[in-house]
Amino acid sequence: MSGGREVTAFAQLLAGAGLEAGDAGGVEDALLRPRAAWRPVIAADAVPAVTVRRDHPGLVAELNTHWHRLASEHGLIGADGAFLINVAGSRWDPTARGWTRVQLAPRWDLAGVLGERPGQPEFVTLSADGDTLLGVTTKEYEVWIVAVTELGRQREAAAQAEAQETPQGQEAAWASFFRGPGSVDFRASGLIKALGEKWAAGLAHNPAATEDVLKSLLGHSHYLPWRSDLPPSVVDAGLAHPEWRVRGLFAEARPTVTPEQWTRLVLAEQNPRQRWILATLAGDRREELTGPAYERLATDPAARTRAEAARLTALPAPLLAALAADPEPTVRASACRPAWPHLDGPARQRLLTDTAPEVRTAAMLRHHAEHPLSRAAFEAEGLEVSALQSCRLDRDFARSLAHQGNVDQRRMLAGNPDLAPDITALLARDPDDGVRYTVSLRPDLTEAQRADIRIDFDPGALTFPLDWVVTLHTDPGAMRRLAASSHPVVRRSVARAERLPEDVVALLAEDEDRVVQLFLAESCDDAPADMLLRVWRWWTGSLTHPDRPRGHPNFPRHGLLRYAGDPDPRMRRLALDDPASSVELVERFSRDRDEEVRLRAAQDPRLTTASAVRLLDDPSGAVRRAAMLHPHPPARVLIRLLRDVETAETAAANPSLPVGAMREMLQLLAA
Repeated sequence: MSGGREVTAFAQLLAGAGLEAGDAGGVEDALLRPRAAWRPVIAADAVPAVTVRRDHPGLVAELNTHWHRLASEHGLIGADGAFLINVAGSRWDPTARGWTRVQLAPRWDLAGVLGERPGQPEFVTLSADGDTLLGVTTKEYEVWIVAVTELGRQREAAAQAEAQETPQGQEAAWASFFRGPGSVDFRASGLIKALGEKWAAGLAHNPAATEDVLKSLLGHSHYLPWRSDLPPSVVDAGLAHPEWRVRGLFAEARPTVTPEQWTRLVLAEQNPRQRWILATLAGDRREELTGPAYERLATDPAARTRAEAARLTALPAPLLAALAADPEPTVRASACRPAWPHLDGPARQRLLTDTAPEVRTAAMLRHHAEHPLSRAAFEAEGLEVSALQSCRLDRDFARSLAHQGNVDQRRMLAGNPDLAPDITALLARDPDDGVRYTVSLRPDLTEAQRADIRIDFDPGALTFPLDWVVTLHTDPGAMRRLAASSHPVVRRSVARAERLPEDVVALLAEDEDRVVQLFLAESCDDAPADMLLRVWRWWTGSLTHPDRPRGHPNFPRHGLLRYAGDPDPRMRRLALDDPASSVELVERFSRDRDEEVRLRAAQDPRLTTASAVRLLDDPSGAVRRAAMLHPHPPARVLIRLLRDVETAETAAANPSLPVGAMREMLQLLAA
């Protein structure tokens, strides 16, 4: 069932039970996830407030009456008539794992609808403040209604009790993880099959994992090659691993594979397809190899591997020349561009008159990077329209295109770096927005000329730094001139500089384009504190700069306590960054209604162990994961998490996990 149909079916289920969903059926954040709310309802020692035999003649009505009486007595239904509900075994809605805020309609029937069949209800209801719980569950001969009051106090007390642990208790807990009283025979129970992958993934991220543990993970974890702080010996072992899936992934994932390591990889690889993959990967990433590896790939029996070898960085000129004369046209075409500077006149002419069209095209494009391309040559060879941007054009041809070319041709022409000023001026008045926009980004314009071009700019459009601006980042005069540009993309490109003059920073920090301020916050070490704080209000971080602006060295750290009561949760969470913040504030924020604030508290090393235990039942998965990584979890709690498939991966990444336990887990994996 698709997500949309599931949502509709769940809404219909609630309506059939006489429940009106509030907030458009949105899931309520109750500081307690439903899985934890079900725990006291289905526990072995649960004591029901009401039991009704399943053969009772008026079973459904009796259950509804008792539920409503208990809900009224214990204040489960709020003054506005609202409460929270979660239906077990939901087939209707993926969000039903959370809470839905509802109200009773004039006619309602919970016991008759919220179950597999009438009279077999399975649901829990919770007061909006999370303090009163009524769970309804069907047993073999009876239906139980379990009532829990003062739930918040009980959770606090339970967390405090679970957080207490003596050194002897901790030692005993770890001793019983694999053997002894209370231990689980993972292999006999089949759990190891479900848990092994989770453990391996978590251990791959565990900062306390030793070198031998990391080596033992080779072949067990897809995540290991991506870890940034892998010891060199582990990287070497991964690149030399007997399984291709391991060494190939290491070659792909590691950002600093040395030329010597690349060479060992290539020379040891016996599989033709895998050599081709290595050649492709090295070419895409502009990796450098050494002489023997270059020779091996450039003379490979497979043409597709030789074609990829032609793209390799620093491939020796003799090998490039040989590839440009290769028997296979695909290889000659691939080698044409990089080999061109190393070829003599006759060799170039052979490529220009090659019998294979793809080779002639590649040679023509390279030839006309230096020699003007005429209309006749363009049409005779059937060159792609992109040639109008990359080739040096005959002046008459360029002018005729500016006047009479179609829109695609004019857009390509507008990006050609070798246009005469009069042709550029003509294109700057082109009726097409795309042509004018391309012209507006040219480096050969003055800022007055750029400002005179009419463009339609979308501030939300994805843009990239202009290469020609980036090359000027270390020129203070150019940065001053370009920071005052009328064009947002030019100013955005300036803001990407690592260092900028003080007056340029001051100008960009007040730019009307928010993206200019964002780029300054992400890239420039001189970004001012007040602007960084301003950007923080609306930017959560990108994949390339996940810690900015908050991780910027100029981001304010003092005076943030004034935000502890700020209505904006993004500002509120900053209070814990202030050196003057306290453990008490961490504890307070761990109970905040906003998920982001609780997450910040859960990540704070000052959080008490008891609060970390309590947050393991938080409705937010991110908060729960942060709590699982608390630096001082009780051993029995961490062991419980390691035995649960849902939590095993994060628990295995906890740095308090003893190395001995890591090794035993890996022994089970190996077995």
